Amino acid sequence: MKMKNINKILSGLGVILMLASCDYQRINTNPYEMTEEQGKMDGIALGASITLMQRCVFPVGTQANQTDYINAYQTSYHLSVDGWSGYFGQDNNWSSGYNHLTYYLQDEWNTDTYKNSYTNLLPSWKKIKTQSEKNNTPEVFALAQIIKISAWHKTLEAFGPIPYSHAGEMQLVIPFDSEEEVYKAMFADLKSAIEVLEPMAESGARIMANYDIVYGGDTQKWVKYANSLMLRLAMRLKYCAPDLAKQWATYAYGNDITRLMNLKDDEAQVSKGAGYVFVNNINHCARSYAETAMCTSMFAYMNGYKDPRMSKYFTEAQQIESTKQIPAWAIDGYDGKKYAPVPPGTASGAKTFEGRSMPNFTADTPTYWMRTSEVYFLLAEAALEWSEFGSAADWYRKGIEMSFEENGLAASAAASYINNENKPQAVSVNVGYVRYSASAPTQATVQFDNSSKEASLEKIMIQKWIALYPNGMEAWTEWRKTGYPKLNPVHVNNSPDGATKETGIRRMVYPKSFSQSAEDAENYQEALNKLGGADKSVTKLWWDCKR
Repeated sequence: MKMKNINKILSGLGVILMLASCDYQRINTNPYEMTEEQGKMDGIALGASITLMQRCVFPVGTQANQTDYINAYQTSYHLSVDGWSGYFGQDNNWSSGYNHLTYYLQDEWNTDTYKNSYTNLLPSWKKIKTQSEKNNTPEVFALAQIIKISAWHKTLEAFGPIPYSHAGEMQLVIPFDSEEEVYKAMFADLKSAIEVLEPMAESGARIMANYDIVYGGDTQKWVKYANSLMLRLAMRLKYCAPDLAKQWATYAYGNDITRLMNLKDDEAQVSKGAGYVFVNNINHCARSYAETAMCTSMFAYMNGYKDPRMSKYFTEAQQIESTKQIPAWAIDGYDGKKYAPVPPGTASGAKTFEGRSMPNFTADTPTYWMRTSEVYFLLAEAALEWSEFGSAADWYRKGIEMSFEENGLAASAAASYINNENKPQAVSVNVGYVRYSASAPTQATVQFDNSSKEASLEKIMIQKWIALYPNGMEAWTEWRKTGYPKLNPVHVNNSPDGATKETGIRRMVYPKSFSQSAEDAENYQEALNKLGGADKSVTKLWWDCKR
């Protein structure tokens, strides 16, 4: 064989090997995550990781992402906690009605929740931790810690014990921490992060401004948010660990409202930032998927109270496309409009509830992590427990006023609403094969009174629930903790675990993949030991001990 031909063959083999190598690299590289070399080249590795972490707190995407993030949000939160919280009904029957909404937990959806609230955020956090130590940028890691806790506390409060203190370590199996251990660690991590960022906040310095999609690098707002997040987590423990709850609630508040989110613009939300415009997941599920609807629980409270936020939250009943008529099952609203709410936990096929009232969102409506009205209601709840926090009635009033402001309503409307003595109402929906009736959930009015601590708590939690909308994760968690508000029961209960219409779902079960190998199975069993019960939806979490 001539040398020329040999060279051609070797050259061809080289090209093949080079292409194979390139293809191997392509297959084994996450297309949504920049490589370390790319990050070094552009000097934006830490910034990009901050953005990725923030997009994982609740999955949020742009129009360019098509439906990837929307579907992730839907199966992780929308078809579970957003329904269990009493916010939304759905016009579809996934898995023939055997799904989260009817208390039959699907492993795939459990996995999505765990992945989207915990796993997906972990690589970016690890990268920031390593690079911050290497580059001596503790302020970047402090920001990452706050974002991490914003996501992981939702995992903790959905499942129970999670890996926290050893997360990110190079071990074959990462051990789980008990819920108590994780809460204590989160408090300590938040405190450390606040201490790092406070001097920057006092000087007006910004951090990661070009990559921060929440606050644009405003360290003053990050410190306020971190303290407010600490207050949220502290109040979670008021029944199971009252001393610990008081300790950290006191630290977060510090008898100074300016330490916390106290202005409307302090709210933590994702809509536009760092060059992105994010689409609202729930709006897409309502309009493009034609599924999401106003839940009867929301109508029972808001229409009964003559709450002017109702038309801000939900549309009136829509015309049915085939008849161009409002559905006959629509209900008269106090405001002269017709509303068509959908019962929770139905097992009816798609288009059963045509003409339903939908969330009154657009593609540009923000996704909220935390709003300022929540902080005032947290302080009202704290004041019921500890006199150092002032007047529960005053904080309650400020919470309602702030929620009205957040929804573009006048202070005069809030003043009138706060003093009304209207009560929630019964709701009946009869459409297709669905025959649903729910009595008035409570006799509690809006007007605050001090007749008893429990009566005051119910009023605080009802108004907090209305103000939290549409944050179903936080609303479901507070419902489990306090028992309020009392919600309409699901229409169909397919629970295999013994969940009742009254008790509902207390936690999600761990993904089946957690117990596949022998090593994983041993670690999984240790997690259940720390949970203190079976891996079922009826097993209560540590703080869920009031009832």
